[in-house]
Amino acid sequence: MRYEPVIGLEVHVELKTNTKIFCNCSTAFGGAPNTHVCPVCLGLPGTLPVLNKKVLEYAVKAGLATHCEIAKFSKFDRKNYFYPDLTKAYQISQFDLPIAERGYVEITVDGEDKKIGLTRIHMEEDAGKLVHQGATITTSNSSLADYNRAGVPLIEIVSEPDMRSAADARAYLEELRAIIVYTGVSDAKMEEGSLRCDVNISLRPVGEEKFGTRAEIKNLNSFRAVERAIEYEIERQTDLLEDGEKVKLETRTWDDAQGRTFSLRSKEEADEYRYFPEPDLPPIVLTDEWIQGVGDALPEMPRARRARLVADGVGAKEATIITSDLALADFYDEARAQLDDPKTIVNWLVGDVLAKLNASGKSLAESGFTAKKLTDLLKRIASGDISNKIAKDVFMEAFDENKDPVAVIKEKGLQQISDTSALEPMIQEIIDNNPKSVADYKAGKKKALGFFVGQVMKQTKGQANPGVVNKMIVELLDKQ
Repeated sequence: MRYEPVIGLEVHVELKTNTKIFCNCSTAFGGAPNTHVCPVCLGLPGTLPVLNKKVLEYAVKAGLATHCEIAKFSKFDRKNYFYPDLTKAYQISQFDLPIAERGYVEITVDGEDKKIGLTRIHMEEDAGKLVHQGATITTSNSSLADYNRAGVPLIEIVSEPDMRSAADARAYLEELRAIIVYTGVSDAKMEEGSLRCDVNISLRPVGEEKFGTRAEIKNLNSFRAVERAIEYEIERQTDLLEDGEKVKLETRTWDDAQGRTFSLRSKEEADEYRYFPEPDLPPIVLTDEWIQGVGDALPEMPRARRARLVADGVGAKEATIITSDLALADFYDEARAQLDDPKTIVNWLVGDVLAKLNASGKSLAESGFTAKKLTDLLKRIASGDISNKIAKDVFMEAFDENKDPVAVIKEKGLQQISDTSALEPMIQEIIDNNPKSVADYKAGKKKALGFFVGQVMKQTKGQANPGVVNKMIVELLDKQ
């Protein structure tokens, strides 16, 4: 029997605010354990939460960017459960009246466009972090609690179960992350935990509408991990069903080193969180005008930007690479405004510039290499001042030493020689000293022309303009 995967994602996004959702503690990443805490985020008796207005604005931004309906009336609720990373024994979240519902994210997989529905987006506070003392969560014998993350503002984005493959899930997550970064509500760095993803996956016989029993997979901290975990889980559940066994309703964790999932806990009994309205926070009431103002401030979204680049003559693959990174997309637009040659800009950007960034481990901002530096270099190639080969060397030095490419050209005396009066005596001397190659040329051996060009380039240390040199050699040889 053939089975079809049914996949939905729950994505937690840490919002890029300076302070926490209900207090003034810092949200900065990397502080010493339990130093970014106060009585409010530790949940000490007698404290009262106050909503950070920026959190609300960012949640609405994310909702509008994903085509959601924004609720003009919503509220916070208490989600009650006991766990060591939750000091209050409840989490302030949203239950029946979230801030945004019924949106979608558009993706393209193997040339096919799809819409992945969003059930809801809601605001909530993060819990603390348990640091497990062992190689993996399943082999740890103890855990330490760090509450710096407690109270950090989150939005949870819950998709519909509209994905049917690991490729769908990865494309959705990549597109969603790009949207979030473009809006500016989060840096969405998976390696720092500011974007965290749980996968719900089940199998059903092809053609059936009824969902199978799902497993929830946690501990996924990269796009590749999401893809691999889904592929593994599809295989695991398929083997169980084909052997006549049942898939258990459970939470599983992904072990990246072993490339497999492990059972964490059963979910056979529904969680009873005993939600009730948060009594210390008033309902949120928004006006159409305020929502419109947030929407008007939204930038161009990744998919629209991608379409614009393609319309500008950029290949679909290259446009996807560029727009997947906001800094790269901004770099392209800035360069494009300075030079009317999108093809050359893209070739250098997705080739030399990206290769150098990957090799150095730096971001564009950290590298100091700007769009103006690139276009200045490309303009020198177009004008014939330098050859493409020399430009590659200039780029490397400009990038490595954070120099201006034009300054490097001047310092090294690399400007291309196009002056025919300077080149002619040199070319004539090379012709006079190589009568056999002249005879070969006259006999129709085209390799002889390459020999003469090579000799000129050698004597000028690659600075002669190849086009000018070729033309002059042919003219002088025809006179022999």
